[in-house]
Amino acid sequence: SRSLLLDGIVKGGKFVVVGERGHILLSGNGYDWRQVEVPTRSTLTGVCFIDGNLGWAVGHDAVILKTTDGGQYWDKVHYEPEAEAPLLDVWFGNEQHGIAIGAYGYYLVSHDGGTTWIRSDFNVLDKGNPGEGATEDTLNKDEFTGEYQLHLNAIAQSDAGQLYIVAEAGRVYRSDNSGESWIEMPSPYIGSLFGVLPLTGNTVFVYGLRGHLYRSDDAGLTWQKMETGTMEMLTDGIRLSDGKIVIAGMGGALLVSHDNGSGFVLMQQSNRTGYAAVMEEDTQNLLMVGDGGINHIKLTGTY
Repeated sequence: SRSLLLDGIVKGGKFVVVGERGHILLSGNGYDWRQVEVPTRSTLTGVCFIDGNLGWAVGHDAVILKTTDGGQYWDKVHYEPEAEAPLLDVWFGNEQHGIAIGAYGYYLVSHDGGTTWIRSDFNVLDKGNPGEGATEDTLNKDEFTGEYQLHLNAIAQSDAGQLYIVAEAGRVYRSDNSGESWIEMPSPYIGSLFGVLPLTGNTVFVYGLRGHLYRSDDAGLTWQKMETGTMEMLTDGIRLSDGKIVIAGMGGALLVSHDNGSGFVLMQQSNRTGYAAVMEEDTQNLLMVGDGGINHIKLTGTY
């Protein structure tokens, strides 16, 4: 209840959350939790499952863990503390092909189910054409970043097959070929982006520092700024099974949309807890993890 937890997922009727000191917790109902043994004490920052059994977790010291039994047992398949680059997120498109990303442009690829990982340059072929959301500041952001290797903060795939990565300095990248190549998309914001939420078709949301939330309906070519009513950092988002969209962040910030993301209502939580990840218990109940361990939030009648 007091542990710093940084990511979580619901798969196969099971909740899996990860956090500091290598903590991995499992639950079948979101209330009764069991901590499993893991072969690391490095802080874990991201978790990904493609079914109820096969999953991966990533974290500091470039550690990557793999499970084939739903999280009961984990193998350490990658560990590179000398790189001094924590991994921040992980994605798998199928049982074989995965990508792990992290600080200072750290980019790893696996083609054998995450058993072995190859470090690769994060090659961006070219930049997308500047769109309506681009500004002079963001078009000139190369002057701001120079040769600095940007932190790659989050990766997600749309149901149309596009992969997105968001990073520092307002960078948004898209791949139309499962990560073989990337295009830098125009961005309306020079500050760090910490999350990306693709919806149906070409609609995608990106969000990050100071309550900044943007929507694109053309796969990242143009952007619309969304009003959030908060200056808190936004960290994670999901679409619930009934269509509601939820974006969570620091300081108890919780944004809810029931009109397909056309507008959001701020549900400011009085406990001011920092939320790192949000999961769906059911359409009216959320499970949140962050600096206050595990929290439950009921949506009924609150907006």
